[in-house]
Amino acid sequence: MKTKNNVLTFILITFGFSWLFWVPQALIAQNIWNAPEAVQRFVGLNLGGYGPLVGAIVTTFIYQRFAGLKELFKRGVMVRLGKWWWVTLLIFPVLIGGSLGLALLFGNPIPDFPAVAEAAQMGAPLPVYLLIAFVVVFFTTGPLQEEFGWRGYVVEHLQNKYSALTAAVIAGLLWGSWHAPLFFSNREEPYYTNPAWGLMLTTLLVGIILAWIYINTNGSIFAAILGHAMFNWSNYVFPALDVDAAGLILFGLYFLIVGYIIWQYGGKTLTKE
Repeated sequence: MKTKNNVLTFILITFGFSWLFWVPQALIAQNIWNAPEAVQRFVGLNLGGYGPLVGAIVTTFIYQRFAGLKELFKRGVMVRLGKWWWVTLLIFPVLIGGSLGLALLFGNPIPDFPAVAEAAQMGAPLPVYLLIAFVVVFFTTGPLQEEFGWRGYVVEHLQNKYSALTAAVIAGLLWGSWHAPLFFSNREEPYYTNPAWGLMLTTLLVGIILAWIYINTNGSIFAAILGHAMFNWSNYVFPALDVDAAGLILFGLYFLIVGYIIWQYGGKTLTKE
C-alpha cells in the first residue's frame, strides 16, 4: 500500500463529506446564499462531524477491503490500556482544570460554570450529571466520530513514511483545518468565537498528546477516543477558554507536556521502546 495515496484519499473523502454540510451552513449563516428550504434541511442534519469516521471506513475498504475494516474496528475496542488508563483519564482534566484554577488564584474573574447550572436546572446531583454528560460527550461531540480518522488512520499510516512526531503534527494540522467552515457558521462554542489560530494551535498540541497515547497503547483507537472525550468533557466542566488568562496558561501547559513527551519519548517513535 502507498501511504501517501491512502492518506490523500482519506483527506479528500473526509473533507468532502464534512464540508458538504459545513460550507453551505457557512454560506447561509453569512447571508451569502439564500438556500432552498430542502438544502437548509439537508445541512441541518448536522452530519458533518462524521467525516473522519466515514473517511477512515471508506478508505480502509478501498485499499484493504473487509480484512482492513475488521482490524480497524478491532482497534476501536482495544480497552486493555494498563497504566495508560490513568494517563488518558487524568491528563486533560488536570491541565484544563489546573489552568483555570491558576487563573482564578491570580485574581481573574470567575466564569459561569454551565455544567453546574445545568445540573441544578435538571435537579440532578452534580456527580451523576457529570457522568451522564461524559457519556453524551463520548458518543456525540466528536471523539467517536473523529478518532478513527485522525489518529486511527492518519497517524497510523503516516508512521510508515515519517516519524511518529511528524505524523502527529500532520494529523493535528489536518484536524484543525478540517474545522475551517465552522468559523463562519455563527457557532457559539468558544473554539469558534476565539481566533482561528487558537484552535489550530490546540489541535496541533492536543493532537500530539493524543497520538502519544494512541501509539503507547499499541494503536488503540479506543484510547484516542477516550482521551478526546476527556478533552471535550474537561473544557465543558472547566470553562478555561472563557477566561483569557486561563487560556494562555493552558497553552503554556500544553507546550510543557508536549516538550516533556518529545524529551522523554523521542520524536521518532514517541515511545521508550
